[in-house]
Amino acid sequence: MTSPPTLVLDLDGTLVDTAGDLTATLNDVLIGEGLPPVPFDAARGMVGHGARAMLSDALGAAGVNTEPDRLDSLVAVFLDIYAGRIAETSRPFPGALEALDRFVAEGWRLAVCTNKFERHSRLLLTAIGIADRFPVIAGQDTYGVRKPDPRHLLETIRDAGGDVARAVMVGDSNVDIETARAAHVPVIAVDFGYSRTPVTDLGPDRVISHFDDLYQAATALLPGAARV
Repeated sequence: MTSPPTLVLDLDGTLVDTAGDLTATLNDVLIGEGLPPVPFDAARGMVGHGARAMLSDALGAAGVNTEPDRLDSLVAVFLDIYAGRIAETSRPFPGALEALDRFVAEGWRLAVCTNKFERHSRLLLTAIGIADRFPVIAGQDTYGVRKPDPRHLLETIRDAGGDVARAVMVGDSNVDIETARAAHVPVIAVDFGYSRTPVTDLGPDRVISHFDDLYQAATALLPGAARV
């Protein structure tokens, strides 16, 4: 029996606009260290690779070379603060919920594959009321590997009951595109996310500017997945 098609989405900058809450958390940590806050536009470009990378980028931009043990402590502080404001301003991008409904109605399975920790991913998706749409929410700690390691995506597809040959990845960054390429999964990039490089320059199979265009883009990549 043929497996249903699977749509795997990145979280930050793809499905949900989380930059506001992440930036506020980052600046709380920096201020606690006696450092100036990072302007929103600069901080937005640091989102998408996990809390440790975000902190490391911000500290490096401030000229601070932090020892690994101290960075570990700051990451723990960051995660604790972030859990308390997980969805103060974070919301799905326009059209996202309607697009997800369309895929479910057409028999697709949905999953999330993110470099956020699984706990925070579930907290966020629960807070905005959409966690139950995803049978699998796989964070950087779910399988012991993280994007761009293709095993993160492959295990997500497997746990969703999908087939890698009938799956599509959606993301907003070079990490998502590299992950999909390594897993031999077609990839759609959104151009409204947090990539510092225009996603059109990163070589995805499709680029969309609104979730209204996602179903057509996905079924074009998996023609047999579209219902007549």
